[in-house]
Parts: sequence; C-alpha cells; structure tokens
Amino acid sequence: MSTTPLTTLNAMPPVTRRVRAYFAPVDRVNRIPSVFDPSLNGQFSLDSPPAPWIDLGWIEDFVRKSQSKVTPLATGSPGMTQFQVKDAVDASVSFRFKTWNKLSMALSAGSQHMNLLAPASGATPNGSGAQAASAVSLAATGSTATLLAMSGTAGFFAGCLVAVDADYAGQTGFVGSGVSAGYVQSAASVNSDPDYVRRVTFNVARVSAVTSTGLQLAQSLIAGAPSSSMKVQEIVGFVDREGGNFFQEWSALFVMPGEQGERILFYYPRLQAMVGAAEAATMLDKPVIERIALCATFRALPVTDANDGQQVVCFRSFLPSAMTLV
Repeated sequence: MSTTPLTTLNAMPPVTRRVRAYFAPVDRVNRIPSVFDPSLNGQFSLDSPPAPWIDLGWIEDFVRKSQSKVTPLATGSPGMTQFQVKDAVDASVSFRFKTWNKLSMALSAGSQHMNLLAPASGATPNGSGAQAASAVSLAATGSTATLLAMSGTAGFFAGCLVAVDADYAGQTGFVGSGVSAGYVQSAASVNSDPDYVRRVTFNVARVSAVTSTGLQLAQSLIAGAPSSSMKVQEIVGFVDREGGNFFQEWSALFVMPGEQGERILFYYPRLQAMVGAAEAATMLDKPVIERIALCATFRALPVTDANDGQQVVCFRSFLPSAMTLV
C-alpha cells in the first residue's frame, strides 16, 4: 500500500458559494462586545453557533471596505519617505438580509426598532403603535427561556407573538432585557408608559402552544429565563422609523465556508448602522413576483486586542483545509 506524501499537496484557492451572518449583543453600558475566538470556535456547526451568537442565515451582496489611511513621513532634502503611520482607521461592511425578522429589521434600520403591541380597545391611532392592551403577569416560579408560566392565558393563542420584559419604572439610560433596545433620556420623553420597555425589547418569541400552565415558546428568549417581575404582551409585528437618534450596536460574524473544507471568518466586535432603512427587489417571475431583501451598511467601531493592546475594528481568520499546504 502506498500513501501520498503531504509534500505533494498544493495550496488551493478558496472556493465558496455564499456568506452566513451571525450577530450577538454588545454591552452598551460598558462598551463590551461579544467575543468570537476562532481558535476555540472557528469550526462550529453553521446551524448551531456558540452562545450568544444568533444565526441570521445566508446573506447576499456581501462587501467589505477598508477606509483606513496610511500617511508617509518624509525627512531630509530632498524629502524621502522614511516611515509610514496610520493616519486613520476605518472600515465598513454592507450586504443584504434575505429574510425579515425583528433582528434583521433592527440591524438594517439604522435607528430604534419597536414592537407593535396589540392595541387597547378604542386606543388613539399612532404611527409606531397605539396604547397597548394590558400586560399579563408571570407566575412567581416556573418560567424558563421557552416556557412562560402564567396563571391566566386568555387572549393568547398558538402562533401569536409575545414580548416579555419588565414594566418601565422611570429609569433613564439603556433599557431592555438581554439587549440594549433603546435609550431613555427622561420619563417624560416616553410618557412614563409602563409598557415602553416591552415596546422596544428584543425579548420576543412566537408561541407554539397554549397550555394550562402557560405559554410554550417556539424559540428561546434572547434574555434567557424571565424573572417573575416581567410581564407578557401580545405583539402583532414590528416597526422602525426613518429618523430618531438611537444607534443599534451589535457584534457580527460573517462566515464563508469553503468547498474543500476551508473556512474564512470576519469578526467585527462592534458594528453600527451608517445608513437609513432601505430595501432591494429581485425579480423572481415577471411581471409581478419580487423578492424583497433588507439592505444593510455598517461602520466598524474599535476595540483593544488584549494580546498586544492594538486598537482594531475587524479580525479576519482563515482556517485551511486539512488537505492543502499552508
């Protein structure tokens, strides 16, 4: 039996079909991003990203741009370049989300994103949603990330959407469980509305079943098991607005899986949207069927690399195939 020496292998050009996007929350108060370590998790299953990363599926028209500037320093007469310095570090990334959900809408909107709370009877109409029907309390014990323990479930049904969070109680600053979903400057600015946190929270899910003990959820809540002080409200959808001064900020990971087993990863610790909401239509069948994608463009913000103290905005990793030289 003969074997092929590894020295006869050649380095191969990476070949990939598409790009997959994952996002994770940033601690806005302390400006601490979610960390992705390619040495630990670089070969994760694309369908099961490590916590706290959220899979947003395959994206299209992925474009990265480095806008960093390098300036030469000249000395002598005649002047000759002796050194180079980084004059500015900047980077952007753009792409299109192929699917619509709360997170993809929020990321692409460039501003605050809100839940359309089910309205109260006779409420005055409003562009971002009317006054909401009363929230329902959770039971003192028994709730998990996928089960809302409640003594009464009237008005809820399998297939409905719910927001789960605490009452607004006059606090200022970032609000929202699990994710900083909004920034409150004063209680008066949000009308001291007890439902305001649930109006903006990312702690939402679809109900898969209504039981005698509460609501079974089809997906885990982003903030994990809710506390007994939280309440539940039905939502009918989502809304974002052109305008406002709140910037979404998330950590992002983009993965290009290679056809020969290699993998290219782009980790952006801090991304903020740099344009307003936009959509793009792709014709599927003339003359009337179009697929609508969410356009997103982000600016990368800096973090400090603990290994050497350098300020960086993106980490690019390459994991070679097992059958190629490096």
